[in-house]
Amino acid sequence: MKAEIALDRAAAVPETQTKVRWRIFLMMLFLISINYIDRASLSVAMPMIAAEFDIGPATQGLLLSSFFWTYAFMQIPGGMLADKYGPRHVIAGATLGWGFFQAIAGVCTGWVSLLITRLGLGAAEAPIYPAGGKLNAIWMTQNERGRGATLLDGGAPLGAALGAILISGLIAVMGSWRAAFVIAGVGTVIAGFWAWSYIRNHPREHPGVNDAEADYIEEAHAKELAASPKVTSGKIMEFFRYRSVWGMFFGWMCFNALFYGLLTWMPNYLSKQHGFDIKQMGGAVFIMFFAGFVGELIGGWIADTWKEKGASQGKVLRTLFGIASIIATVSIYSVAKITDPVTVVVMLSVTLFFLRWCGLFWCVPSILGTRNRVGFLGGVMNLGGNCAGIGVPILVGLIVQATGSYYMALMLFAAAGAGLFICSTMLIDYDKKIPV
Repeated sequence: MKAEIALDRAAAVPETQTKVRWRIFLMMLFLISINYIDRASLSVAMPMIAAEFDIGPATQGLLLSSFFWTYAFMQIPGGMLADKYGPRHVIAGATLGWGFFQAIAGVCTGWVSLLITRLGLGAAEAPIYPAGGKLNAIWMTQNERGRGATLLDGGAPLGAALGAILISGLIAVMGSWRAAFVIAGVGTVIAGFWAWSYIRNHPREHPGVNDAEADYIEEAHAKELAASPKVTSGKIMEFFRYRSVWGMFFGWMCFNALFYGLLTWMPNYLSKQHGFDIKQMGGAVFIMFFAGFVGELIGGWIADTWKEKGASQGKVLRTLFGIASIIATVSIYSVAKITDPVTVVVMLSVTLFFLRWCGLFWCVPSILGTRNRVGFLGGVMNLGGNCAGIGVPILVGLIVQATGSYYMALMLFAAAGAGLFICSTMLIDYDKKIPV
């Protein structure tokens, strides 16, 4: 009898949820950080590479841009692969692939062969963000996706920050940018096998998820599904009839015009304009991009907390995007007027702190699309972002070569911030799904 009573009491105690979904997104933070360490390695090593291969600013801009050619081209196919096969296969395969291309870049004998490895790196890295957006839709509830999105995208500034320290440190210790590239590539391949071992396409498939966590996720998704359009066309090209999709596309393009401009050219800018050596440059870039990482996590926390208190999704996102874009624009504009190196680093840190609030854009594909279209919309959005990645490094290189100054390049970044404000606050309807 006592045993039966004990069992009844145990059954009455709710099962404590496991937290596998948060561990998966901490893993995604780690993987995206590696992504950006590998991506930023060329920017950090560019002064040494330019001297070794005897190339000027225009060719440097071409090299810095080349990654984005294939990266942009593969965004929509990468998102469609995630929709079809699930994010686990796509994320693990992408990580293994880009680790390979990062490592072989260390044996290049000229800028043309280096460019070819950057094309491979871009193609391999392309699916990681659309697949991550798909993972966010599968594993997170509506009130958790802000934090999910910023954990996913927070790897960008964190990886850029760590890349500056790690790559510049490896170069300083090894005396070679080549060895640094090989070490980074091998580490990435190891991370790819780890991702395959832990990520799953659905909560019920994961051995670490208990019924309480799976039920919690499924109940939230059922409510979301009930509020989704009852009739959809099924024709993905019809997405492009909606203003919100174009606002998402061009808003993310403006965001990345500013972010990728800083990622690709700020190390050179600090070296040439303010006389930073490799160690000073690594430290300054770390401070700037780590400020962006902290800002991104704070932005995600504010968004989810505000929504949990009853604010509408549209009010939360328009307000945060508006504040972020205004402060980032004013800050980057002020950099062009400042000559003190320390103040420049402070203002660039402020720019990135607020700009990275817009990592919340990775909620938008799951806001606008039904679950079986999230990968596609993530690919569309990131295609827009990486069209900026293609053009901005080349354009900045041409501007610097033609004018001998970074002033007009900084004005270009300020204009991108203004465009981000318009797209994110005026063009996107955050409160209803598109019936496609």
